Amino acid sequence: MTFASSSEPRTPQQRWFADGLRRVLLEHGLEETAADQAPRVVLHYVDREAPRPFRRKAQAIFVVAIAEGPLPDGEVLPALYPVLVRALANMEVFLVPKGDRADAYVVTLEQGYYKIDDADDQTFFTRLFERLEPLAAAQLVINNEFQTDLEPDLWDGDDLTRQLADAGRRLDELRLLPAAFPIDQILSPRDLAHVKRLFGIGGLSYGNLSIRKDSRRYWMSASGVNKGNMKIIGRDMLMVKGYEPARNVILLSVPPVVEPRRVSVDAIEHWMIYTEHPGVGAIVHVHAWMEGIPSTQVQYPCGTLQLAQAVSELVRKAPNPIRAVIGLRNHGLTITGPSMADILERIEGRILPRVPMS
Repeated sequence: MTFASSSEPRTPQQRWFADGLRRVLLEHGLEETAADQAPRVVLHYVDREAPRPFRRKAQAIFVVAIAEGPLPDGEVLPALYPVLVRALANMEVFLVPKGDRADAYVVTLEQGYYKIDDADDQTFFTRLFERLEPLAAAQLVINNEFQTDLEPDLWDGDDLTRQLADAGRRLDELRLLPAAFPIDQILSPRDLAHVKRLFGIGGLSYGNLSIRKDSRRYWMSASGVNKGNMKIIGRDMLMVKGYEPARNVILLSVPPVVEPRRVSVDAIEHWMIYTEHPGVGAIVHVHAWMEGIPSTQVQYPCGTLQLAQAVSELVRKAPNPIRAVIGLRNHGLTITGPSMADILERIEGRILPRVPMS
């Protein structure tokens, strides 16, 4: 795996950070290269007040935005998250000066953050690498192939899509699906178009939900759609019919009369669960928490093969995979059920709105 810097550190704390992180990256076998050589990891130093975006040319490039400033007053995430988005980065490291070094707040696209403030440099940068490496090495599975072969009698949906829409409204009423960061207000139209083209992100909204159609297909919410107001087949809800590993693409059946929207980035996770467990009839993913549940140990990004595999393994190990509740570290919950009604009945009154960060 290779890494590069897209810009030069500007302050003593940034130079301390750059030297320490470079040393640890080299110690772990990464090779340094130029930013124009398509490195796997790009260290992108930005101005907190006016972060310059990094326009990567491929999905496989992982960008770490590095900004610096005093610790913001009030909530950390609302203050720092726009920097991550405007920089078009996968992860942000926000440095808070502390003498000749700094504490670090690490912010992820999944809207989680945590602090690294170890006293000695080796521990500090090793901990940072342990957080960065799984994200940088993960394989995204977010490419969609739309095939206009959806049966005409499904163009306006069916009883299952009505159940899906009703469940979206119910989750919205429970305040489990907020769009906390309006991406169209954070990014310029040009940068928004770039993000949509590269990652298929329709918006920064929480959660997704799906419901099984038959032995090989399922309906699922679209990327970035308002799950509390899903109506149109192919735009708000899509039929997932398969995954082709050789091409790393999710296959979807859509009507010929609609400009389709991409399916949720977690489609690969749902596909794995439905394929392995025929008794699972519905799946809900929310950015919330429940006490006493098994959880993934590594924070992989949404839409990656590694996250899907980690969640699928925990579902497999659950006492009853058909009615499992799995935690995603620093992220949220994936809940399976024989039906959508079963899931909603089980979670109501047990959900904790804040995901614990570690």
